[in-house]
Amino acid sequence: MDTKSLIIDIATSLFQQNGYKGTGLSEILKACNISKGSLYHHFPNGKEELLITCLQSLNAAITTDIKEIFERHSTTQEATNAMIEKLIVNFEKEGTLAGYTFSSIVSEMASLSDPVRNACAQLYNNIQDIYFNKLVVDGFSEDNAFSIALMLTASIEGGMLLCLTQKSAEPLKGISKLLPKML
Repeated sequence: MDTKSLIIDIATSLFQQNGYKGTGLSEILKACNISKGSLYHHFPNGKEELLITCLQSLNAAITTDIKEIFERHSTTQEATNAMIEKLIVNFEKEGTLAGYTFSSIVSEMASLSDPVRNACAQLYNNIQDIYFNKLVVDGFSEDNAFSIALMLTASIEGGMLLCLTQKSAEPLKGISKLLPKML
């Protein structure tokens, strides 16, 4: 793995665990075993540029994962069930959903930085677009598909936050029982 990829991977994990403000540059440098000059070589504008790059990396990973799940299943209901089940299994196995949620970063930074807010908005838009397109294929009107995609995004993201705060997979399990029936 090259240095830039290493920095992105480690910083993404640290930002998800500790938040943007709770993650210092010195912590990133130490975890990556690099110098300050090396970090600024790859991210000349510093920590916020690194955060945006981490969000873009998360966007690619999460979007790819969701697309693959939705392509493997014939209906939105089946795909949603499979995706939520995967989140539950990962949470119960690892005790976190670090690779799947970035809500802590949104809540911490969205009002402080338009570039960060835009990077987060792009990820949510990508997720909603996947749901929307599958719902249209399932026969929903575009208006209904848009509203349902928004509800899916909000429900699943909210369920992940509740799992993290309650240290339990029960919120996602509850959503997995009701959400697909609404489709």
